[in-house]
Amino acid sequence: MTDLETRAAPVRPGALRRAAPALLGYAAVRTLGLLVLALWSEARGRNAYTLLTARWDALWYTRVAELGYGYEVRLANGDVHSNLAFFPLLPWLERLVAAVSPLSYADGGFVVAALASLAAAWGIFAVADHVHGPRAGVCAVLLWAVLPVGVVQSMAYSESLFTALAAWSLYAVLTGRWVTAGILASLAGLTRPVGLAVVAAVWAAGAVSFLQDRRGAGEEHRSFGGSRGAAAVDGARSGERAAPGGDTPRVPSAGGAPVLPGAPGVVVRRALGLFVAPLGAAGYVLWVGHRTGKGPFGYLDVQAGWRNGFDGGFAFARFTAEKFTSVPSVPAGLGLVLGVGLLVRLYVLCVRQRQPLPLLVYAGAVTVLALCASSYFGSKPRLLMPAFPLLLPLALTLARLRTPRSALVVGSVAVVSAVYGAFWLNGSGPP
Repeated sequence: MTDLETRAAPVRPGALRRAAPALLGYAAVRTLGLLVLALWSEARGRNAYTLLTARWDALWYTRVAELGYGYEVRLANGDVHSNLAFFPLLPWLERLVAAVSPLSYADGGFVVAALASLAAAWGIFAVADHVHGPRAGVCAVLLWAVLPVGVVQSMAYSESLFTALAAWSLYAVLTGRWVTAGILASLAGLTRPVGLAVVAAVWAAGAVSFLQDRRGAGEEHRSFGGSRGAAAVDGARSGERAAPGGDTPRVPSAGGAPVLPGAPGVVVRRALGLFVAPLGAAGYVLWVGHRTGKGPFGYLDVQAGWRNGFDGGFAFARFTAEKFTSVPSVPAGLGLVLGVGLLVRLYVLCVRQRQPLPLLVYAGAVTVLALCASSYFGSKPRLLMPAFPLLLPLALTLARLRTPRSALVVGSVAVVSAVYGAFWLNGSGPP
């Protein structure tokens, strides 16, 4: 179905120089978005910086950074909005920035988001470059930048931070760096509940790698110690990027000395990475359960106070169906149906194009968790933003165009995205 193997690869010299076109393009798109937001907000008598740093979730993160956990709001309908719903890594970083600089907590959130968005762009490039080459990597980053809700990447929200950690964790998995992958997955789990998707990707890759070790050991035994297939590096076979036709040429490890499958050091590093990966999410969830006195399921009760839950998509399906009950809302209903259909189509293309298993698991988990949440339907585009592997089929298509044409496509979409982002962020509801 797909290339399940991770492929060890040394860090290329000049890695930043290799990613520079993607990062410069990303910075240009985000600058355009912020400029349009500033002009739009000024015309409406609003402050663009306040919209980015001091509304909705950004206020909750800032309050956690300043006062810690324990704040809650009781609504007239009986709902309880507790700040325990917000994972701690972003507030910790906001507090750190405020501690070492004259910036406020809100300013710290903006700085973290700006730096994290660049780190996310670099991570997306690294993954796409590893799988499909540098041109597709640049296109993937630009497509992520011009998403309709791309303005969130510049907000004091946790999406950019989470995407950065997820992208680099996936890259570490793809290149056989198991401990690094586990640490980054753990940090992603301290950032958002969807960190479980990163953990699932790391575990899936680890399980396949263990199976490959056992299969490789069996083949070696049958061949009396002879070499069959490619040498394994860090528990997975080493090789070059998949060729366009789907064949993946295999080469010896870069260090010249292949590491045998199941070598003790490899097994220990892989096991350690798999062990560390879930600790961030599990640690916070268990701490919330202890603090609320409701045990391991205490965090679910906190989310229920926000009317958040996982119902398999029933509430979202009902919300979409209701759009077809009146003529004015039919276009919105059609848009939702087409949007979900596009997501399914992109995922099918990811499978057909043989994306590595960790990317498929991660993108699938993020998509399912976003679509099957039972509340805040207007936030679903934002919740889907970290699912960047879904953009790789589009990136490949864009990469095949001549540079002037692809630049025209990206530039046009960037303008539309900037205008939509300014309109959206100046609206009444939270993104």
